[in-house]
Amino acid sequence: MAQTYYEVLGVSKDSTPSEIKKAYRKLALKYHPDKNQGDKEAENKFKEISSAYEVLSDENKKAKYDRFGHDAYTQSGGGGGHGGGDPFDIFSQVFGGGGGGGSSIFDQLFGGGGGGGRRNGPIPGDDLRYDMELTFEEAVFGVKKEISVNKTDECDRCHGNGAEPGSKIVKCGYCKGAGQVTMAQGFFSVRQDCPKCHGRGEIFEKACNTCGGTGTKRTKKKISVTVPAGVDTGNRMRVRGEGDAGTKGGQPGDLYVIMHVKEHEIFTRHDDDILCEIPITFGMATLGGTIEVPTLEGRANLKIAPGTQSGTVLRMRGKGISNLQGRGKGDQHVKVIVEIPTNLNDEQKEALKTFTEACGGTVNPMAESFFEKAKRWFAG
Repeated sequence: MAQTYYEVLGVSKDSTPSEIKKAYRKLALKYHPDKNQGDKEAENKFKEISSAYEVLSDENKKAKYDRFGHDAYTQSGGGGGHGGGDPFDIFSQVFGGGGGGGSSIFDQLFGGGGGGGRRNGPIPGDDLRYDMELTFEEAVFGVKKEISVNKTDECDRCHGNGAEPGSKIVKCGYCKGAGQVTMAQGFFSVRQDCPKCHGRGEIFEKACNTCGGTGTKRTKKKISVTVPAGVDTGNRMRVRGEGDAGTKGGQPGDLYVIMHVKEHEIFTRHDDDILCEIPITFGMATLGGTIEVPTLEGRANLKIAPGTQSGTVLRMRGKGISNLQGRGKGDQHVKVIVEIPTNLNDEQKEALKTFTEACGGTVNPMAESFFEKAKRWFAG
C-alpha cells in the first residue's frame, strides 16, 4: 500500500505548517540529488517528498487531500496530478533560493561558492502548538477559554535589537558582516551562522542587561481563545501573532490550537450527526407509543411505531451539531434496542405463555419466513 503524504514526511495529520516545513527541510537535504549523485532511489525519494510538501503546505490542497486522499491529485480523482510542481522549485521556495534547477541553492547550503547568507534582516518567529482538551458539550456549543502558553516575546528593555539602550551596534569583524562563515565538514564545506554574531552580521558594544543580547524573553502568557460551536477532535485554530516573537523586526509566529474532544456517556458523534441507543420494552416495541429521549437541547418526544424491531434507527432532523462552516445542523439518530424481560415471576411467565400460544406463529413473519427457507435447505 502506498504511503500517505503524512507518512512520506514523517508527520501527523494535525502537524502545524512549521512542523511540516521542518520535516521537509530535513528530508530534502538528505535526499537532494546533488548530495546523492547517481543514486536513482534518492532522486525518486526527493521527488516524492517534494510532492508531499507541495500538497501539505497549501491549506486548500491539504484539505482536499484529507478528504479524498491520493485520488484528489490523480486524473481519476479530477485533480490532474499533484500540481506538476518542480521538486527543485519547491526546494528553492523553502530554502529561500533563487530557483534555477536547485543546484545553486544546495551550493549555498553546503558551501559550493554561493554568496554570503547575511541574516541581518527581519526574521519571523516560530509557530507554536497548544493541545486543548474539550468536553463534548464545549465542542458542540462552543466555549471561551483562557490558556497559558510558554513563548518568547520581544524584550521590553531593548525592544528586540539585543543591545543595551545607549550602546553602539557595529558590523561583526569575525564574519565581515556576512552573518555566516564556512566550515569544513567531511566531504562538504558547510556554511553556518557566525558563532560571534549568531547570524546577525553585527554586534553591539554591550548586550542588553535583560535579555543578554537575544532580543527576546521567555514568558508564560495567558491567551483568550474562543472555540466556535461544532469543532471536533483534530480541528485546529490559528491564533495569529501569538507564536514566538520575531527578531530584528520580524513578524511573530502563530499559535495553532489543536482540539481533543472527550467522549460522551450517551452520544456518539459522526461528523455533524449524533447517535444514541435507547432501550425500549417489548410491549412498547409491539404496540407502539411515545418515549422521551435526551437531545443536545434537552428532552424530546419520539414516536415508536407498532412492530418496531430491535436495532431500528429513527432520525430526529436538526437535532445534531451545528456545522462548523455554517451549513445548518446535523441530525440525531436514535437506535432502539428492545430489551428482553428477565427474572419473570410465575404470574408473568404464565401470561407470556398464554400470549405466545394465542399468537400461534402468525405475528412473527420474519421467523416464519426464515424457517420455511431452512426447511427447503434441509430437504435438499
